[in-house]
Amino acid sequence: MGHRNDARHHTARGRALGLGEVAHDHRWAGDVSSAVRCSAVLFALLMLIDWAAGTFTAERGMLWTTLAVWLFVVLYPARVSVGEGWLAARGLRGTRRVRTDLLVSVRCLDGVSQRLRLRDALGSRVEIDPQVLVRNPELWHRFAEDAHRSAARGTLTCGATALLRISERIDRETAQTVFKVSGLD
Repeated sequence: MGHRNDARHHTARGRALGLGEVAHDHRWAGDVSSAVRCSAVLFALLMLIDWAAGTFTAERGMLWTTLAVWLFVVLYPARVSVGEGWLAARGLRGTRRVRTDLLVSVRCLDGVSQRLRLRDALGSRVEIDPQVLVRNPELWHRFAEDAHRSAARGTLTCGATALLRISERIDRETAQTVFKVSGLD
């Protein structure tokens, strides 16, 4: 069941209004299948070890199933879409969206996995993996265009350094790819 804030609704509305195309994370399906594979391998190994040790019971089987499901939930990637003036991240807990043309802050959060926290003037927040922007140039291009628009309007008060870091990372990886393809690496 779709919700009014659903990314599909926004995508269809954006195209109908002629606001341009929507860019999506092209590697999302591969990331989901990796999460499924990791969970399945963990489950199979735990079941195999338990069975080989002769300690398998129905309760232990449920425990291993629960652990595999939790691993899948932790590894499940958000599906990121960017259109003119917005960015949406759809995860297992629903869709979150920010207005990229009204950004107030962009922060890089370091930790076990690096995250990019976006906040707009309307109070909406989204956290995404910055690697999604790095490996999808069309996502980055549309996002950066709107972020610069926010900076020009004066709404983006915090985040110039984070955007610069991501831009440098994208430039570096693009140069490495060009060198690799041309045989100059």
